[in-house]
Amino acid sequence: MTWTVAPEPFDSPDASLLRRDYYAEVAGRYWGRPATTGEIDSGLTDDGAGLLAAPAGDFVIGRSEGRAAACAGLLLVDAGTAELTRVYVRPEFRGTGGGGLLLAALEERARALGVTLLRLDTRHDLVEARGLYAKHGYREVPAFNRGPYAEHWFAKELGVTGAEPSGQSLSPRASSAS
Repeated sequence: MTWTVAPEPFDSPDASLLRRDYYAEVAGRYWGRPATTGEIDSGLTDDGAGLLAAPAGDFVIGRSEGRAAACAGLLLVDAGTAELTRVYVRPEFRGTGGGGLLLAALEERARALGVTLLRLDTRHDLVEARGLYAKHGYREVPAFNRGPYAEHWFAKELGVTGAEPSGQSLSPRASSAS
């Protein structure tokens, strides 16, 4: 499979569908049943995705053979720290390398912004996500927030390149849960 990863507005048609799929999966796993359309709509209302755009953050889409297959967001916390959020690979594309490419793309963008620490939280039942983070050098760390769904916390130290991605300058914002 050929993958490409590129920045895209969090509210583009493909990004919106991926965010719906992400929420449907994480909510369905949490509740132990499929999430309804109304529950998904409610969960996406005021979910903070607006912060995943300059100057507070970034959002990327992974495409496999041209099909929107994955997404991930970056949220600046302070001058040296950013959080990964909404990292999602559609089930039929898992295990094909897309998740690692999403992480690499956001790590590169974060480094260019002077970020030296990337962190995230996740739930216990999101086993595939935890495996992806560990495989790509994220280590479990003590809790850094008290999000209602945060059960595991990961972080990765980054080197810095100093160039800004795509000519965009992002500025820090307060952190929110993944």
